[in-house]
Amino acid sequence: MYNLAVFGNPIAHSLSPTIHAEFAQQTGIEVNYDKILAPIDGFNHKAQQFIDEGATGFNITVPFKLDAYNFATKLTLNAKTAGAVNTIKVEGSELVGENTDGIGLVNDLVNNLGVNLKDKTILILGAGGATQGILLPLLKENPKRVMIANRTASKAQQLQQDFAQYGNTCGFGLEKIKNEPVDVIINATSASLDGKMPNIANGCADGAICYDLMYGKQTPFMDWAKANNASMIVDGLGMLVEQAASSFEFWTGKKPNTQKVMENLRR
Repeated sequence: MYNLAVFGNPIAHSLSPTIHAEFAQQTGIEVNYDKILAPIDGFNHKAQQFIDEGATGFNITVPFKLDAYNFATKLTLNAKTAGAVNTIKVEGSELVGENTDGIGLVNDLVNNLGVNLKDKTILILGAGGATQGILLPLLKENPKRVMIANRTASKAQQLQQDFAQYGNTCGFGLEKIKNEPVDVIINATSASLDGKMPNIANGCADGAICYDLMYGKQTPFMDWAKANNASMIVDGLGMLVEQAASSFEFWTGKKPNTQKVMENLRR
């Protein structure tokens, strides 16, 4: 029996137990997966309690991904470069921290949506934790370049420096985005949460694949993409399911089928 959970605050809305229950049914693995609400300053205590009760592993969502990064005793390269952990596996006395967010995004784009990222120009809006978490898996797909545009240019430039060894990146302010098409635009800003759209040149969306990391509702970014002739417009539900599938595989060694789960959630 795998004793698993997701930690967050808030956590009531989490779809993770539903997703992992379907994965367990598919693979024939016995899984117990709970939602755990941790106090804002009490993640370590709650996580240790769960480990003492026989945890196999757990997921971590907002606002504890940095706490989990510091709590883990060993980090994968994904976790190190992301500077955040969303999955921990208990291996004896070791707590192995992984970040499956970027893998989830790439798997959704490549496997589910049939997008080949090799030699493509990718524009990411935002230079916060979400962007840091997806950069390494994107660069592993050998795009022509990944451009990071942010309201504060220095944050984008910092990420460019941090990831330069993994591929061709550049960082600049949102106002520097050219009025010419790119292949893929990823909205990793929190603007969608506030019902806003970053103020950027419209021409970059023409014929582009536009992907919003937010899911569950039509966002201003998706409306903007439609108004500016994007070739494909996607929300982040596929990424959510795929990052969960990568976590499940990290714990159990079994890769679940994500298609049915996504269909069920869309319904």
